Amino acid sequence: MPSHLANYSSLNGFSRTLYQTLFKRNTVFLVGIFSTAFVFELGFDTASDRIWDHLNKGKQWKDIKDKYASN
Repeated sequence: MPSHLANYSSLNGFSRTLYQTLFKRNTVFLVGIFSTAFVFELGFDTASDRIWDHLNKGKQWKDIKDKYASN
């Protein structure tokens, strides 16, 4: 068997397994999509907040409130 057909065969097996586990049933597919979107959103929010805080260090109220607030 030529090597390009062997790679195709393993890819075909992977796609068949992927279809059988995720795409065959609509409920599993939707749960996968929503779970992935939720985890991505959490990671993106965390990364965005850290970048924003790093770029604006010393300019935000949480950094300078000790100078002005008299608890």
